[in-house]
Amino acid sequence: MIKIAESDLLAAVMAIAHKAGEAIMVHYHDMPKARLKADSSPVTAADEEAESIIVEGLSRLTPDIPIISEEAAAAGAAPAIGAPSDRSRRFWLVDPLDGTKEFLTGSDEFTVNIALIEGDRPVLGVLHVPALGTTYAADGPGRAFHWHKGEERAISARVPPPDGVIVLSSRSHGDSEALNMYLADHEVLDRRIAGSALKFGLLAEGVADLYPRLGRTMEWDTAAGHAVLAAAGGGVSTLDERELAYGKPGFENPHFIARGRPRAT
Repeated sequence: MIKIAESDLLAAVMAIAHKAGEAIMVHYHDMPKARLKADSSPVTAADEEAESIIVEGLSRLTPDIPIISEEAAAAGAAPAIGAPSDRSRRFWLVDPLDGTKEFLTGSDEFTVNIALIEGDRPVLGVLHVPALGTTYAADGPGRAFHWHKGEERAISARVPPPDGVIVLSSRSHGDSEALNMYLADHEVLDRRIAGSALKFGLLAEGVADLYPRLGRTMEWDTAAGHAVLAAAGGGVSTLDERELAYGKPGFENPHFIARGRPRAT
């Protein structure tokens, strides 16, 4: 098996994500409180402390690569990253605590998301689930991994079984009517609810097949999971079948569909 440790950069980013996760868990066990941001989404001290840890760690690790992080961007402090047409640009996308609503309700399905973007594609991603002791990580095709309490294994998205797809949807977001309309043409075996970017990890390890997101997301919500899923053989595309791109003005995503491996045609 190819080991995560063989990639110095991936291993270093995992260590940063784990440190942020440890800080989050201190707040998780201490009845966290939230306040509302300008867009009415919640933010907690755990978000801010984790972001500080990640930004400091990435700044030390790669001082020449700009960092776009959720809370800083929400405060209007995002650095310049260059034009979408610049294929040589590199920048980090960070969501220090994805699934704040799950975090506040005591669910364990919240994640730390860190992704490296080259041009407009995610090429490295770490998706850490601190309450579960689980990490998904990837740094290129065929190099997607699942790490759980010290045990590491390579993972791969699956081809949907002939009896129907397992569909994932969000616990705290989503338009059920739009989802039902989208799935009308699909043979659905089961529908499951999961929080945060964890859904990308579940697709990447082959326990589900389809995640239609027909609601608002930002690039830092999806980039790390997209990197892991793509490395595992799956993909994330817009409704017009274009690969989801990053570094867009405003960093807002269109609706998208995340999938495991396609069936042979």
